[in-house]
Amino acid sequence: MPTATVPDPPAPAPPAPPLTFRPSWDLDGTYLWLGPIGAASRIDNQWDSTFGGDAALVRIREHDAIGAIGGTFGASKWTVRGGGRLWLDALVGTQVLGHMVGASAGPIVELSDLARPKYGGSVGLWGFVGVTPFVRVGVVEDTGTFAEIGSTSRCR
Repeated sequence: MPTATVPDPPAPAPPAPPLTFRPSWDLDGTYLWLGPIGAASRIDNQWDSTFGGDAALVRIREHDAIGAIGGTFGASKWTVRGGGRLWLDALVGTQVLGHMVGASAGPIVELSDLARPKYGGSVGLWGFVGVTPFVRVGVVEDTGTFAEIGSTSRCR
């Protein structure tokens, strides 16, 4: 009497490698930061404030000499003067005493309800400490120089 041959069962699949996640303290990466912005500006020998928003695309490398590099686009509206402002800045930063600090520079366009756009530029200093306080000075054609201090809140 012939014997029945049963094939061997299939070999089990190899176990999947364990999942590994980046440590939460490692912030290196590319981020899109979106946030509101508010500033007090001294322009035309008067104080005025602006409110708006900005978006920043930033590459972070915490332990490199240049720890942040990227750009930001923002828009804000004057509260008294009317019109508003658009800017496009390049930014760079480094880590100092555990916080990212840096500089920005770029062109500005001043918009008005009753006049043609006016062009200018600015340079600024900023620091990231949960919120991002900044100071900026610049010049706009036909208006002159300005200085402002403000803050933006970054969320990703």
